[in-house]
Parts: sequence; structure tokens; C-alpha cells
Amino acid sequence: MTTSRRKFGNVLLPALFCASCAGGPRSAPAPASLVGTWRVDLRPTPNAKPYFKEFVVERVDGKGFTGTFYGTPIENAQVNADWGRLRFAFTTSDGSGTYHTSGEVLGDRLNGTTHSIGRRFLAVWRAERAARPAHITK
Repeated sequence: MTTSRRKFGNVLLPALFCASCAGGPRSAPAPASLVGTWRVDLRPTPNAKPYFKEFVVERVDGKGFTGTFYGTPIENAQVNADWGRLRFAFTTSDGSGTYHTSGEVLGDRLNGTTHSIGRRFLAVWRAERAARPAHITK
């Protein structure tokens, strides 16, 4: 390789990689956009029938929030918008132990997971913002 090609490659390649960084990190939705009622599909497998429950976020206060998931009060709730996306995490609990839930806001949709050590599962779920009262499976 000639010296001029090497110099061109040394300048061009870093410039191409940096082009995606030029505007800095994109801005995440405001944490308050998490507030509302979400219709969560907790089906155990992709081919199972939908199994809907509500995720209700009553209020976001700084980096924390309050609400319920699957009818259970949320604890240890945190939001993070520092990486150009709005992500959240919280815990809930019942007689079998603690459930660790986390997810990401994608407009009027959420993608998330819930992990239970006591019940030995990792649930992958999706949710949509509830425009009207959702049909809830009992």
C-alpha cells in the first residue's frame, strides 16, 4: 500500500466512524412519557394466546416512579434516559419471591422482561399504551 493510500485510510476511516457521533447522543423521550396505563401481553411463548395485565405508572419523580404491575405495587423503581433511550426497572413481589422487571419505551409501546428467581423464569413481554380500559384476563 502506498503512503498516500495509508494516510487517506487513516483519515477517512475514523471520519466515517465518527459521522454517526457528529450530533452527539440522540435525546430520549421525557421520563414523564412513561406515565399512564399500559396493556402488557404476558403470554409465556410467542405462539400462546395473549394474556393481558396492566402496568400503571402513576407518577415519575426525578429518576423514580410509582405505580402497579400485574396489580402489585411497584418498588425500587428507576428510570434512565441518559443513553438516548428511556429505560426503566423495578421490582414487585409475592409469596414466591421478588420479580425483577425492566424495559424500554418505544413511543406508545414498551418492550420488557421480568425475571423471577423463585419461580425460575424469564418472561419476555410487550405492551401498548391503553387508549381505553383494557380487557384484563383474570
